[in-house]
Amino acid sequence: MNKKLTLTAVSAVLLMLIAGCGDKPTAAPAAEAAQNNTAAVGGAGGNAGETPDNGADNSGGEIVAPSTAPQAEPSPTPAATAEPAQPQKQSQSIEVYYTDPQQMELVTGAATISFANDTEKYNESFKALQTSSNAEQVPLWGGMELKSLEFKDGQVTLDIHKPVEAQLGAGGEAMAISALAKTFFQFAEVKAVELLVDGEQVESLMGHVDLEHPLTRENSGL
Repeated sequence: MNKKLTLTAVSAVLLMLIAGCGDKPTAAPAAEAAQNNTAAVGGAGGNAGETPDNGADNSGGEIVAPSTAPQAEPSPTPAATAEPAQPQKQSQSIEVYYTDPQQMELVTGAATISFANDTEKYNESFKALQTSSNAEQVPLWGGMELKSLEFKDGQVTLDIHKPVEAQLGAGGEAMAISALAKTFFQFAEVKAVELLVDGEQVESLMGHVDLEHPLTRENSGL
């Protein structure tokens, strides 16, 4: 009876030992998994005291070079605005009428004018009446101031200012009006000349001779 109990106890101990040995392999995978997790965390965070490699991609992918921002293209320089072509000037030799130093009669002179249009042509013609390089050809309009000149529908309209020093006697006034008419009516396109003083029609330029409005070839005796 005692032998049976002893065998039974030994058998129970052996079974317990066998059971204990069988449970140890089951715990091993859990320990291994814990070790692998520790290694993974250590690989992601790096070992303590180590400087992370800035050139490496922590996600495990390929190293990507830093992108460069595209350079802004310079704005195109605006093309220079072409200046309008200036009208071509032409020259013309004209007759200009003066008086002699004694103011006895009209004398004929000559001048060359340059102009780009009709208005400029008649402006230059009036200027020629005001100047002379010949001592024997005295200007009758030298003291007058031309305020404006317009050419329209065959008529030249001059607006002048007459200073006191431009005043002439009766003979000088008549020759001045004749000199103006002869100079402008040499141009075939000029049909009339309207002479204004400070923007107004006057009965007489200098108070001696009646002034026609407008002057024409007929009433000027041409």
